[in-house]
Amino acid sequence: MQEFPKHTAAIFEMLSKGKFICSNSSRDLDRKLYAVLDDEDHFELLTFYFGNINFILEKGNGYFYFSRNESKVNLERKLEIAFKWIDIIDFFKTFDHSFGSGFRFSIADITVRLNTDADLKSKLNSLKKITKKINHTEAVSKLVDYLLKDNFLELQDEITNTYKVLSSFEYLEELIMTLNIPEDIANEIPE
Repeated sequence: MQEFPKHTAAIFEMLSKGKFICSNSSRDLDRKLYAVLDDEDHFELLTFYFGNINFILEKGNGYFYFSRNESKVNLERKLEIAFKWIDIIDFFKTFDHSFGSGFRFSIADITVRLNTDADLKSKLNSLKKITKKINHTEAVSKLVDYLLKDNFLELQDEITNTYKVLSSFEYLEELIMTLNIPEDIANEIPE
């Protein structure tokens, strides 16, 4: 019987909290865990092992995560969360269309841009339900915190407060790309 990789417990610990393990993380442990999972034999063994405890090990483009079979109630809750993510991604993509894996930015970059970009400011104002902040810097910080907490970004430089977008961000982009609204109903207004 094949032995489990040395870092199996650390992989479970991270993924079971809803986090991602990303190939482009600057943290040594994250890159080690990614290398373990990227090994085809380890991936196959761990997929079977975690599957026995109802965790589905998934592989994306440069990242790994757990998914689970969900009840209808949980799916509805997840759809609400997905709508929140769509609005947040729309805001960051409005800031810079190339916002994605590997992109680097600071909160100051975005707040400076808010002073000159009415569309970006409008999108931030529409997120007040999420940010609950009046000040632009606090509102953007809250959005960045959401991305940090869910492991889509990491703080790259504490001195300049520069953030790096992780490869797990592609998960959100893929989620949005899979939404298909047929053209014949795209322009309908619900009554």
